[in-house]
Amino acid sequence: MSKLSTKQLIQAFSLLGNYLINPDDELSAIISSERQYNAWFTTGNVTKALTSIGKALDANHLAAWLNKYDINKNTEPKKVGLILAGNIPLVGFHDVLCVLVTGNYALIKTSAQDAHLIKYILQKLVSIEPVFANQYSFVDRLENFDAVIATGSNNSSRYFEYYFSKVPHIIRKNRNSLAVLTGHETADQLYQLGHDIFDYYGLGCRNVSKLLVPLDYDFTFFFQSIQSYQPIIDHHKYNNNYDYNKSIYLVNSEKHFDNGFLLVKEDAKWVSPLAVLYYEYYDKLQSVENIINEERDNLQCVVSSIPLKVKSQVVDFGMSQQPALWDYADGIDTMDFLSNL
Repeated sequence: MSKLSTKQLIQAFSLLGNYLINPDDELSAIISSERQYNAWFTTGNVTKALTSIGKALDANHLAAWLNKYDINKNTEPKKVGLILAGNIPLVGFHDVLCVLVTGNYALIKTSAQDAHLIKYILQKLVSIEPVFANQYSFVDRLENFDAVIATGSNNSSRYFEYYFSKVPHIIRKNRNSLAVLTGHETADQLYQLGHDIFDYYGLGCRNVSKLLVPLDYDFTFFFQSIQSYQPIIDHHKYNNNYDYNKSIYLVNSEKHFDNGFLLVKEDAKWVSPLAVLYYEYYDKLQSVENIINEERDNLQCVVSSIPLKVKSQVVDFGMSQQPALWDYADGIDTMDFLSNL
């Protein structure tokens, strides 16, 4: 297997990134057809995912990222099994990217929810740089692997931990993200927070499912600032979840806010149902930092404009679903793991 130099890797993936941002007719047709396989994968959401990846694959970003690692350390490529999630479009692309740039071989088991885009994009990558044709294959069952990166639910992760215990592995479980508000946010900041809540219909682990707000917080301005996201209710699956959860709260006389497309409820839990946003009050920022650090194993990222002394990744409003190449899932450095196999 011929190894590419860092310069060649940057050139190949930056060209791919540019293609994802500026799709041709063939890719545009695939984007439009994704909804046939997964009702959540609307043209807007698929385009959003491709654009986010495309921007991350900027040549300068790739150089800054790759130069941190000795990617030529492994002289013998390892076969790395990848079990990809399918909750949002191309959510497993970063794992594939990491395997390829470290010169390893990817055995890719896609999710049935997201099985088409990744195959087409890797074919495009091969057309840009033919060397990659010998660095991956799609499989129905993982066999003969040297290491594994698997993403799934809390239930499947227990199976993964057992099944892959004898090889180096990264096992990812359910995580969620939260936002910390002070009550001094601008209308634009709260509008950007709407992206963190509603992008991909809230199905991603980087989507905000809970707010931490000060004791005297008034939600009126928050609801005014996110009103432009109202068309989300037109998606039938989202609408079904909204109606279902609303009916439960009404039948059980559970106190909640309702703006017609989002239910906001005070709750100590971290994981809210679809179309529901939980909130919890705090009295001082020190208690917020303590809570976040205690729950860091359940959190993917924290959205806030204030500096927080926490071990979780903190991002600005509107940025939770636009991770950089070095924003690793669960805070585990995938490149370091793969470079040291």
